[in-house]
Amino acid sequence: MNTSITDIFFDLDHTLWDFDANSALAFDKIFRAEHPTVSTELFVNTYAPINQACWKLYQVDAITHDELRYNRLKHTFDALNYSISDEAIYKMAHDYIAFLPDNNQLFEGAKEILDYLYPKYRMHIITNGFAEVQDRKLHNSGISHYFKTVTNSEMAGVKKPNSGIFEFAVSLAQTTKEQAIMIGDCIDADVRGALEFGMLAILFDKKKIHDGCGLPTVHHLLEIKNLL
Repeated sequence: MNTSITDIFFDLDHTLWDFDANSALAFDKIFRAEHPTVSTELFVNTYAPINQACWKLYQVDAITHDELRYNRLKHTFDALNYSISDEAIYKMAHDYIAFLPDNNQLFEGAKEILDYLYPKYRMHIITNGFAEVQDRKLHNSGISHYFKTVTNSEMAGVKKPNSGIFEFAVSLAQTTKEQAIMIGDCIDADVRGALEFGMLAILFDKKKIHDGCGLPTVHHLLEIKNLL
């Protein structure tokens, strides 16, 4: 890796913050209170790929923020043949966002790698997640103090992989793309987006989905020590 790197930009969800585990806890709280016949495990397994597909549409502005929140729930319940009113879906969408940051599971090695990098680099967050919840996630999981800046898509006006969000983040961090590196789980939004902007990038591929992609890759966060 380039020894002139001074700034590391991390994605948050699915990279440091264990979105799937925390999401399941939020849904379980909702279902226990309001939809006790819904299996959290079955729902989450059905929801995960639907949510991912909705996020891909959101990243390219094919759907709105509100459509993302509604569609991912509506399509999941449809797939499960579970009858639920639009009013109940809107309430659940609100409650889910409210409950989600109350959970704070991080990926194994997250705090250890941040402790390792903190004395050596300035660290930052770039996220497509909603501003209203990302700050709470960072605070509640006890990692907010590691990061000098947090850039979200609402601030930048564009989403990863658009180069504009990387340009915004680099400017906010008062650094340059030549001195920066991006670490994230999404090969398109995080890694290719950063590379197209002119930044170095590392893919966090915990599930080994992209083996053989030819990109700098780690399967465990502590493997970053071998690259930085």
